[in-house]
Amino acid sequence: MLFSTQFEAIEKKVKAINPVAYASTRNYLNGNVTYLSPYISRGVISTQFVLQQLIQSNYSFQQCKVLLQELAWRDYYQQVWLAKGESINENIYTPVHAFIDVDIPKAIVNAQTGITAIDDCIQQLYNTGYMHNHCRMYTAALACNIAQTHWLKPAQWMYYYLLDGDWASNALSWQWVAGTFSKKQYVANQENINKYTGTYQTNTYLDVSYDALPLKEIPNTLLQREALQLKTPLPNNLPDLQINAELPTLVYNYYNIDPLWHSSTKANRVFLLEPAIFQQYPVSEQCLQFALQLTQNIPNLQIFVGSFNELYAQCNNNRIIYKQHPLNHHYKGTAEAAAFMIPDINGFYPSFFSYWNKIAAKLEKLFP
Repeated sequence: MLFSTQFEAIEKKVKAINPVAYASTRNYLNGNVTYLSPYISRGVISTQFVLQQLIQSNYSFQQCKVLLQELAWRDYYQQVWLAKGESINENIYTPVHAFIDVDIPKAIVNAQTGITAIDDCIQQLYNTGYMHNHCRMYTAALACNIAQTHWLKPAQWMYYYLLDGDWASNALSWQWVAGTFSKKQYVANQENINKYTGTYQTNTYLDVSYDALPLKEIPNTLLQREALQLKTPLPNNLPDLQINAELPTLVYNYYNIDPLWHSSTKANRVFLLEPAIFQQYPVSEQCLQFALQLTQNIPNLQIFVGSFNELYAQCNNNRIIYKQHPLNHHYKGTAEAAAFMIPDINGFYPSFFSYWNKIAAKLEKLFP
């Protein structure tokens, strides 16, 4: 699967959304999903951008409701990250279930779990940077609840390879599966996996009833562990920045590559890659190259590798503008609000549906 980095092609994807087909098939690997998540995560488009397109279509709120809920999950997780900061790297609610290791099973890393659908999806992740949401849940359930692994390092592994890597969505989804941000652990048996992936595998360690899950003993296949060393190959030997001190400076980053943002503003435009951020939240070369290709939609964008303070010093204290994001708390200048679907409902909500119930009525009123 290839994801175009041309903005015109991305706009066509948005306009081609079929929320009715999405609602009925999204849980299946061959379902009619939107494939927009890499562009939303990289800030090329926003959930609000998608919402506006849906409003302009001929679909009703009810026809769009399932898709809107999935978009709302993304907004919700971002709101949790904004409210709690780096504490999302710790258990939100329930102490993590008993685990025997923090390192990911080697069989998962090598796509050799013995569950064909999961192994195929892991290989697809490596090859394309994409994994279907249901397969993400299956993989997380296998790592956390069958292999009895703490959720954090496996979540870092998956984020590293995802083109749509959003640390909030990723980490909090893994917590949801592990049962530390939900009422119970998520598990799936072989029958469920076969149903949604189109496989017909039997006689695996997951070919049991739900009453037998989680398994009392870890399958031998999942016992061996791997301590991963994840690093981001940031570009080097870049040309020096050329900053016009008379103009404001727009700061883009890994979570904001929006070509429409201040597109008519005369400004310095800088794509900031901070080594400290990528040391804490590393991404693969494939993910970084995808982001760099997306920046080509923004004319006259310069790339800067260094800290925000180093960039700030080079800007000679001229006006700096950036988009709000949980990783931008150390920026200085003018912060513009993130483009959530309903931006005036914010803060921490204890569950997704407490958040959804707040925004759903407002969303419905937006549709004709």
